[in-house]
Amino acid sequence: MHPATVTVYRLSPACDLSDVEEGTIYVGRVQGFATFGTFVQLNDRLKGLVHKSNVRTDHQGGDDLLVRVKQIRPNGNIDLEEVILPEYEVKDVVKKTTVTRLCDLGSRIGRTVTVVGEIAQVKQTSGPTIFTLVDDTGTENAAAFVEAGVRAYPEANLGDIVQIYGQVMQRNSQVQVEVSSLSLLPGPEADEVRARIEAALDARADPPDVPLLIESEVMNLLRLQMREVAKAIRKAVFVSQPILLRHHADADGICSAVAIEQAVVSLIRESGGDFDADYFLFKRAPSKAPFYEIEDVTRDLDFATKDLVRYGQKMPLVVLTDNGSTEEDEPAMKQARVFGLNLLVVDHHHPDAIIDRYLAAHVNPYHVGGDYGITAGMLGTEIARMINPAIGDAIRHLPAVAAVGDRSEAPERQRYLDLVADRYTEDQCKDMALALDYEQFWLRFNDGREIVKEILDLGFDHERHEQFVALLVEGANAMIEDQMAATMPHVRERVLENGARLFLLDVEIHAHKFTFPPPGKTSGEVHDRLCRAQPGQPVVTIGFGPDFAVLRSRGVLMNIPRMVRELRSEIQGGGVSGGGHLVVGSIKFVEGMRETVLEGLITKIGSAELAVREPK
Repeated sequence: MHPATVTVYRLSPACDLSDVEEGTIYVGRVQGFATFGTFVQLNDRLKGLVHKSNVRTDHQGGDDLLVRVKQIRPNGNIDLEEVILPEYEVKDVVKKTTVTRLCDLGSRIGRTVTVVGEIAQVKQTSGPTIFTLVDDTGTENAAAFVEAGVRAYPEANLGDIVQIYGQVMQRNSQVQVEVSSLSLLPGPEADEVRARIEAALDARADPPDVPLLIESEVMNLLRLQMREVAKAIRKAVFVSQPILLRHHADADGICSAVAIEQAVVSLIRESGGDFDADYFLFKRAPSKAPFYEIEDVTRDLDFATKDLVRYGQKMPLVVLTDNGSTEEDEPAMKQARVFGLNLLVVDHHHPDAIIDRYLAAHVNPYHVGGDYGITAGMLGTEIARMINPAIGDAIRHLPAVAAVGDRSEAPERQRYLDLVADRYTEDQCKDMALALDYEQFWLRFNDGREIVKEILDLGFDHERHEQFVALLVEGANAMIEDQMAATMPHVRERVLENGARLFLLDVEIHAHKFTFPPPGKTSGEVHDRLCRAQPGQPVVTIGFGPDFAVLRSRGVLMNIPRMVRELRSEIQGGGVSGGGHLVVGSIKFVEGMRETVLEGLITKIGSAELAVREPK
């Protein structure tokens, strides 16, 4: 732009006569004609007259026109003259008005207001463009209409600080501002507003200080990290950032994720989100493996980038629970980092330090001297109560279900069972855990949000919950018994150098495939039966297939993640990978090296120390 370029001004709809200056050039619009001149609208509230002697060109109704204010008469009439400029720049005149806080819009229905905030989402509908705004007090929507399906104010995008003038209306029980004008705030003003919003959000997102449901030394030591995760999730809710919750698809992972889901969904609704905001701002997705797989992150990035383009949503906050702590998670996390995704982990698998470089926060009992006995379901429920204490009573039985489902032997297991003994027996908790495993197998990659709530008695019909769980347990047990009848006769036994009793089962050729229970759970069921038959003895069970092995152990102090790393370096061409807990896990390898890998694994198990417990 040439330095001598003239500046002309455009009045916002909020401007009145006090904002008009004599001698200044404005952008107007032709409203109508009279024998003595042309009427020109400066905004929806102000108009003036260009006397016919001051008209320079031919024009029609609706045409834009540059006019200079010659005089403002005492009665408020504005005398204008048309000007013609070969080159000019336009600046908006934004009236300095009292700004209404978003949290106060509900009491301003029918009134015209000015609001200032950050654009958190831009959603183009078949009608208006919906801008989701965030200020230091809350979140609300503003609807701007040009014509059906056409993007209004295309210059306004995610993260911009804007000032909006319009009328407060109520649509489908939701408050929104019908936009008359929208303008972007300039740099210094935007920076000031952004800093104020950030400071207020930081304070608002700070979790309430709620006590743990039970006494737990380990979780007390983890409180700071748990609060950090809760705060990040609360802040995402308050700024309308989508949350993607990934979890291992077993009872423990599901309980952890569903507890957080209940907290997030209720907080979204309490924070003034749209009637369906909890569906497009929150997604829970099960992971087949106990780590964040490439398949998982590929699906997540596909959804996230599509939602960014189609719906103007921010990239999501990713929360990983009952996975996310091990080297196996790193390839997926590298992809997530390319797209700037923030990752939070709530896990109880043995952690690898390398993973923390990818995480915004990490809760893991091993960091404070605990172990896998503190399950993800326990951690997730306590974090959920920090996110929104209002749902605490509804979810307080989930840690007990997670504990029995994951076979925890930590003292916290009994404390959580005692906590809910007035509502659920231990057997009822075990039934819910089995029903979750069974139903998730058939759900595959679907979250089954409402079905899972029924299983966990989070619906509105307790009697239906009992009937449904009983039916699922009956079906699961029938299939388990059928599987055990087929597999148990084929279990082979070896006594290892350290005295441990090793049991081997080829689940590829001696178990039903593509049905419940899958290989991992089949191996676990076999292991449980062998442990009951060998009271007080150290027992290790390996269920294996062409290119994988699943391990379960009692009384043998193994470290499966370490054994996997050692085998990977010791066996060239083995393609060894895997991990899990110290005594429960899985290993993958190439089919042609199966015997070499299995023998190497067995040798390492045979050299591990024993820790024989008295039979219970």
